[in-house]
Amino acid sequence: MQNNCKNVYITTPIYYVNDVAHIGHAYTTIIADMLARYSRLTGHNTYFLTGTDEHGQKIAQSAEARGKTPKEYADEVSGKFKALWDDFGITYDKFIRTTDEEHKLGAQKAFEKMYAKGDIYKGEYEGFYCVSCETFFTEKQLIDEQFCPDCGKPTSIVKEESFFFKLSAYEDKLLKWYEENEDCILPRSKKNEIVNFVKNGLRDLSISRTSFEWGVKLPTSLNEPKHVMYVWLDALINYISALGYGSDEKNFNYWPASVHLVGKDILRFHAIYWPAFLMSLELPLPKHIAAHGWWTRDGEKMSKSKGNVVNPKEVADAYGLDAFRYFMLREVPFGQDGDFSQKALIDRINSDLGNDLGNLLNRISGMSGKYFDYKVDSKDVEKYHKKELDEVNAILENVEELIFNMQINRYLEEIWKVLTVANKAIGDYEPWTKMKEGKTDEAMALVALITNIMAKVAILLESVMPEKIALIATSLGIKINTELYNKVIVNKELLDTTTITKVDQLFPRIEEILLEQAPEVKKDKNEVEVKENEDLTEDNLITIDKFFETTIKVGTIVEAVEVPKSSKLLKLQVDLGEGRNRQVLAGIKEYYSAQELVGTQACVVANLKPAKLMGMLSEGMLLAAKDKDGLSLVRPEKPKISGTKIS
Repeated sequence: MQNNCKNVYITTPIYYVNDVAHIGHAYTTIIADMLARYSRLTGHNTYFLTGTDEHGQKIAQSAEARGKTPKEYADEVSGKFKALWDDFGITYDKFIRTTDEEHKLGAQKAFEKMYAKGDIYKGEYEGFYCVSCETFFTEKQLIDEQFCPDCGKPTSIVKEESFFFKLSAYEDKLLKWYEENEDCILPRSKKNEIVNFVKNGLRDLSISRTSFEWGVKLPTSLNEPKHVMYVWLDALINYISALGYGSDEKNFNYWPASVHLVGKDILRFHAIYWPAFLMSLELPLPKHIAAHGWWTRDGEKMSKSKGNVVNPKEVADAYGLDAFRYFMLREVPFGQDGDFSQKALIDRINSDLGNDLGNLLNRISGMSGKYFDYKVDSKDVEKYHKKELDEVNAILENVEELIFNMQINRYLEEIWKVLTVANKAIGDYEPWTKMKEGKTDEAMALVALITNIMAKVAILLESVMPEKIALIATSLGIKINTELYNKVIVNKELLDTTTITKVDQLFPRIEEILLEQAPEVKKDKNEVEVKENEDLTEDNLITIDKFFETTIKVGTIVEAVEVPKSSKLLKLQVDLGEGRNRQVLAGIKEYYSAQELVGTQACVVANLKPAKLMGMLSEGMLLAAKDKDGLSLVRPEKPKISGTKIS
């Protein structure tokens, strides 16, 4: 997303109405809301879209199990999503539902146009289908010949008449787009995964179904009443139907999207299918597709069966919505997986928000009230504190680029550096000493410096914590808007004379956990953690049949990062040709750097039971050999297609 765009269009995924909103949904939506609020503050025409995805076989089955029609069930769950976002103060411009008539018109127009262009043809589909993921798979993509590689649930063999989209015809065009647009997929490590997937070859995509009826019907001009659109074609079209594509197109000037925010599990649909559909429709492609990671709880994967799913409303109600927003945006770099724990949240509230931010406002109120009857004048700030002003302005000079490159945690880190400058200045210059010495001008200049720094911080945090920042603005006697942003942030001007107003403590200290802890997860007795440097005590002879129970495949390492607090572990994302990457933890940090592994291949034990290491899931094991000269990974002599079996 470019900060010089006049029109800014921000989208979340439309959330599938098969469950209530969880922390992952909240994370995506809070990021999008932050981007939208910031874009409006900086003077851009901004359109923010969210909504719900309501068609497909899974919804029809869930509704039937509850004794409801699909529409009744979709109305109920969609209403809960909308109510939560309204309760959270999410500033969306439109909440779209794929059951909206205007969306159906847009999807039908898109289908008709792609068909007329020759990119859609009629055929027959036979293959494996996962109802849970609404996704088709080839046999080689499956786990143990029948299970979905994404969710692990059983697939079913589907054979039915279908319309196909010529996805294979767009392979070269997609690769060219990736090459020419460096930041079209963020973070860039995720882009490498997509490029590798496309380079392995694309198959034409089945885009209609006849085995169920709950979906958007094909255009009447095709005279195919038994077909409904494949849910992923239907769903992706929402990004343009929401702007009026196929109907009035009153807001279509916002296209192309500035950023599509998605979870990493649906990146392939957005970074391959969606741009190919847009190319077929001859529409501009989105500027950025940004994929974030998943959240665990206390180091454990969340699931209803474990009883450890985080309810975002319960957390916000207990700890405060703004504190929750700040934690989610600050705690983890965008694109990486994050871990939610109440202890970590409390630490952020007490340290970052209470001590650093809230306490600084208290000091402004205290000093201005004690020495100057709450009146603050900035006339001598540059005379006495040019050094501090220059330091603050230097920190903030390029901070906006971090937002628009999805480095929001670093954006917040830079703002906290500014707070450090302010708190340090109070200790360095001691206004109480200045007052005792009769240097009231210098004392006033210091209080005004701190007030101006707090004003800059408040402006830049308004999109992160709107409710608490509104209180800070009231205390400082300012109104945060585009005019003030341009004055204080862009032009680096100081505030005029202002009057400080005392407000209640922003972030009272929290001494104990406020919500019931998640139940402790008992490990399966067969779950074994990997032990490094484990020696075999004897050679156990096995039969050839026993040997072939082990599946070893060639894997391409598409991402590698160091595991914090571990001297040996690297966390790898490995492509085994399954349509998704596997996370593998390998104790090879002493012998390989993370950077040198990316793009290389290794031999991977692919059917090893997943294990937990330092609270993180490891879904395989790299083969390596170690002697007195060190450790070396076992690799194919020549590059092989990811997922090639070793025999």
